Amino acid sequence: MKNRLILQLSTLLFLLQAPFSLAAQPDPDKPAKGLVKGVVVDQSTGQPLDYATVTIFSSADSSMVTGGVTDVSGTFRLELKFGSYYANVAFISFEDLNISNIEVSRDNPVADLGTIRLAPNATTLAEVEVRAEKSNMQISLDKRVFNVGKDLANIGGSASDVLDNVPSVTVDAEGGVSLRGSSGVRILINGRPSGLVGVGDTDGLRQIPANLIDRIEVITNPSARYEAEGMAGIINIILKKDQRQGLHGSLDLTTGYPHNYGVAANANYRRGDLNFFANYGISYRKRPGKGSLYQEIFDRNEFKPDTLSILQQYQDRERGGWDNTFRAGAEYFFNDKTSLTASLTYENEDGDNLSDIEYRDYLFSLDRLTGITRRLDREKEIENNLEYVMSFRKEYEREGHLLTADIRYQDNAEVEKSTITEEYFTPEYTQTGAPGLEQRSRNAENERLILGQMDYIHPFGQEGKFETGLRASIREINTDFKVEEFSNTGNDWELLPNFTNQFVYDENIYAAYAIVGNKFGRFSAQLGVRAELTDVNTRLLETNEENPRDYLNLFPSGHFGYEFGGQNSVQVSYSRRINRPRFWDLNPFFSFSDARNIRTGNPNLDPEFTHSFEVGHLKYWDNMSLSSSVYYRYTEGIIERIRTLQEDGTTLTRPENLATEDAYGLDVTFSASPTNWWDLDGNVNFYRSIINGNNIDTAFTADALTWNGRITSKMDLWKFLDAQARLNYRAPRNTPQGSNKAYFFLDLAFSKDIIDNKATLTLSVSDLFNSRRWRYIFEDEDFYSRGDFQWRARQVTLTFNYRLNQNKQRQRGGGDYDGGDGGF
Repeated sequence: MKNRLILQLSTLLFLLQAPFSLAAQPDPDKPAKGLVKGVVVDQSTGQPLDYATVTIFSSADSSMVTGGVTDVSGTFRLELKFGSYYANVAFISFEDLNISNIEVSRDNPVADLGTIRLAPNATTLAEVEVRAEKSNMQISLDKRVFNVGKDLANIGGSASDVLDNVPSVTVDAEGGVSLRGSSGVRILINGRPSGLVGVGDTDGLRQIPANLIDRIEVITNPSARYEAEGMAGIINIILKKDQRQGLHGSLDLTTGYPHNYGVAANANYRRGDLNFFANYGISYRKRPGKGSLYQEIFDRNEFKPDTLSILQQYQDRERGGWDNTFRAGAEYFFNDKTSLTASLTYENEDGDNLSDIEYRDYLFSLDRLTGITRRLDREKEIENNLEYVMSFRKEYEREGHLLTADIRYQDNAEVEKSTITEEYFTPEYTQTGAPGLEQRSRNAENERLILGQMDYIHPFGQEGKFETGLRASIREINTDFKVEEFSNTGNDWELLPNFTNQFVYDENIYAAYAIVGNKFGRFSAQLGVRAELTDVNTRLLETNEENPRDYLNLFPSGHFGYEFGGQNSVQVSYSRRINRPRFWDLNPFFSFSDARNIRTGNPNLDPEFTHSFEVGHLKYWDNMSLSSSVYYRYTEGIIERIRTLQEDGTTLTRPENLATEDAYGLDVTFSASPTNWWDLDGNVNFYRSIINGNNIDTAFTADALTWNGRITSKMDLWKFLDAQARLNYRAPRNTPQGSNKAYFFLDLAFSKDIIDNKATLTLSVSDLFNSRRWRYIFEDEDFYSRGDFQWRARQVTLTFNYRLNQNKQRQRGGGDYDGGDGGF
């Protein structure tokens, strides 16, 4: 079977390589259109100005021909017919600049305007001082980009906090990340999988300081260029790196309550062809949380009257400790088009976690308390993650002709040791005299990953593009879990075999893709296909149980766009996606912190397969952008956690493959600047999810119509103080076994520049009203439970940021430009 799959993949790879030879042939025809390009920068600082407006007019009648905005590097590229033109370049609080005598023809198709320097508008600056930071949110049809440094609520937090502030993204009480209401999200760091996210879960996001993150990219319907993993889409976390000449850097000092202390530093030094960069963050955090549970269990027995057992459970917990994250690397430029980058990332976590649970048992009603049990779990957690990356990038003479390759190695290790005690009390809260329970557990996890990837882009014709690439990843996770209990009779520790085993997870994925795209006037089309061969094997070493699986899948994608006048465009897209079970979803070990509500994995889980359709619309105005999307996802084998009642009265939660899910919704995102001192952005996502679980039980179905939204307001007050408020709301939602209740929370932040604008003080309050609580209901024929859990209390944080040779730049205007090689 495996040999046949490899043969099929090899044949596909051979076919995908065929276009390389065709694409490499030069295009004999001269282009049918011209191109105007350039870079817009601040005249006084040399810094690029993103979102500057460039408008092209006809020299013959002064009619507007086309226009656009610059990207984060200040670059713009505008296509147009051959002819004579002039351009207007504008940016708020800068002097407009007109550039004349722009000529494009068949013999001279590219007009390079070079570097365009805008100078300050003195009148505007005298009235109000406006900062030229990056926009908090940048929207395009294929992705949305959120600049972390602009968002005051992120300062002093972690990557998990950053993601929870991104529109359409939610982070639940256990740290799970969802996009548009679906948990099948692929999280990447710098475009690739990373051990920084976590071993088998996303818990590692809480250890990455927000100060080390540059921006977040959200891609809701990825093309075949991206790995097929993640049915809801991809979230790409981009870490900071600079390429400017000289020494640049920043230092962040953080203090907060509850315990939140940290130092984060970023440094970049470039001299000539060599660029060095480094990031370091150290923090000490404690995250207190609490929760409660009310549960009714019905014992229906023909030999005795029905019995109603009631449990009231209260939990206090505290997690956290010391975290260190270090990243350093060097980038060598062989020339202005070819570079080689090598980097190393190391992360260490030294955590002390505490869980204190009190069980109150009742019979028939809350008036009949029968006993009290207190369970205390003290856990020591040590984690070390190491990652090496080497990347190569080569740009060819023709614009857009590109070859990239990288290889990375990850070695992650985590050890958790717990000491657990139980004490028993009468309803009057006195010791019963029964011997207490003593247990200890040790869980050692090791993950190793080798990943290699190569991508090639070759333009053809005037606006065509061919892309192809190869990718291979080899991953092994080994976890050794042992639980022991102290025997009062034998006066020694005894192994608990039901909770002890060694689990090995091997995953090898080989992929190849090809994409062809072109533009025909205002219409653009892109078609692609990706092949992935997956080889997964899980092994339980103590019982010699093995579950090998391999499968070859094709993942087609299509994106079609049309540009209307007035910076108005529409895109229709389709992609097929896969969501493979996570390591912890497959791991059959039982959780041990809560003795009454046990969780376990399911080694027989199958992957989810999703067909994703989306229609998106994007509209730009001078001071506002609006993005709206209608989407539909059909998923087979949807993974949901199912809770069942055991014979001993405990509940067991285990993931299962349900039959299907139909999910569709409307997602609207906007960003606006009503005045030069006020920025607004917001997002609302309405969606319906219909889950069919008839393959397991007819009761495991759910029809949820719900929504969530947030709005952020940022103001420059009195010319020296920034203030930001963000309101989040998440509506109630039905689940296959109950419902999740609604909740809201409000974040506030204030910042002020000091020391001649070289430093900034930021005070933020996360969850001002302490209202962010996960409340839920589970219902079944034999049990009912409702819970209220808060995984993090209100947080107050004060951060001092100092910038070395990268002051917050002021928006200045006016202008000159360095003429390029076209049109002058």
